[in-house]
Amino acid sequence: MGGDTSAHWLDEGKIAASLAKADTVDAGQIREILSKGLEMNGLDASDVAALCSVESPELAAELFEAARRVKEDIYGNRLVLFAPLYISNLCSNECLYCAFRVSNKQLARRALSQEEIARETEILIQQGQKRILLVAGESYPEEGFGYVLKSIDTIYSVKSGNGEIRRINANVAPLDVETFKELKAAGIGTYQCFQETYHRETYARMHKAGRKRDFDWRATVFDRAMEAGIDDVGMGVLFGLADWKFEVLAMMDTITHMEKTFGFGCHTISVPRMEPAFGSDVAAAPPHPVSDADFKKLVAILRLAVPYTGIIMSTRESADIRRATFDMGVSQISAGSRTNPGGYSDNEVAESQQFQLGDHRSLEEVVRDVAELGFVPSFCTACYRTGRTGKDFMDLAKPGLIKRKCAPNALASFEEYLLDYAGDATKTSGARVISKELGDMDPAVGKLAKGLIDKVDQGRRDVFC
Repeated sequence: MGGDTSAHWLDEGKIAASLAKADTVDAGQIREILSKGLEMNGLDASDVAALCSVESPELAAELFEAARRVKEDIYGNRLVLFAPLYISNLCSNECLYCAFRVSNKQLARRALSQEEIARETEILIQQGQKRILLVAGESYPEEGFGYVLKSIDTIYSVKSGNGEIRRINANVAPLDVETFKELKAAGIGTYQCFQETYHRETYARMHKAGRKRDFDWRATVFDRAMEAGIDDVGMGVLFGLADWKFEVLAMMDTITHMEKTFGFGCHTISVPRMEPAFGSDVAAAPPHPVSDADFKKLVAILRLAVPYTGIIMSTRESADIRRATFDMGVSQISAGSRTNPGGYSDNEVAESQQFQLGDHRSLEEVVRDVAELGFVPSFCTACYRTGRTGKDFMDLAKPGLIKRKCAPNALASFEEYLLDYAGDATKTSGARVISKELGDMDPAVGKLAKGLIDKVDQGRRDVFC
């Protein structure tokens, strides 16, 4: 498997045929698919293609309601929060939509020293962050990939007050199996890699030089990661490069391949839309822009298609769009993000960022907003540290057992944030949400949650079940 770098499961003709056939699906068939989705066993490619064809406001509303019900049943009111930490913007690729591309001589290039990485980490900890996504351009300083491994060690070593980073997820260039084993040994949680687009012609047009030009090497990345023992992987595309319907079906084909090969699919799906990027004409005028209405629709479709897979919404999107997707499927969000190396220390928009942000609010502003909307901001990292990953996670999630652990852990981690980092207004909103959640819980789960919260109130930190 380590030598097979052909994405043989991707059949563009089959995808096109599925989308064409979906145009003949009527409202009754759509409603049957929505009923199937509510069973929370997922949807097949033909179902997904049919839902992509939904245009009427009435059916779209029914799609959103079905997604909301599935999100509530599986995830409850939890929203996991994290922040990206860019350690470098060095890159040898020529991706026309990205500010980091090698030909962009106007970009201020920077690879953080270990001391600078420690300072960025300290700032994130002092904000209240517990998990981060380490991001690096697809080129490294002279020490090679060892720079990333050393950076992971540095991040985990930083302590500040009651806080520390408890889990690092990593978004780095595709690796071979042996290097993936090194990444796993460094203690990461989820390995994340975006295909950007699964449409081969578009991919070739957008990637002019560098290792990233190899479509199949990138498309088979999760085979190598899983072979190396990394069982939590996160996928995504950059919506706006090709037809969003095609991209959703291509992701479904990739997930089906993973399930057949390894017994489970991806842990998360990210749904970034293209945003303006410094020095990129393509990013300023996406070839296939995705409207807000279609964007919300694709989030809802993914929630029904892969009900137990986390959906990540980044700060590329505005606060309003982010809020609109919480109900219909999103389970993880970034907050207080910077997309340039050293961005948390500089605290200014810089010409070294990868793309423009849509949501510029601080972590606390996002936390307070999430709580006021009735959701529980969660900083929990328990599953990674208790081995509830990959197939083990799915085995607990599908019968509904994981919710009995996630809900108490979310409340305990939120209580910790409120005590250590929140201002008075956020504490008031947070206390209201915690009280309501405890009141709505099954008595046995509520008792467990209350016990964890009591431990936090008594001075304990990092408690979970």
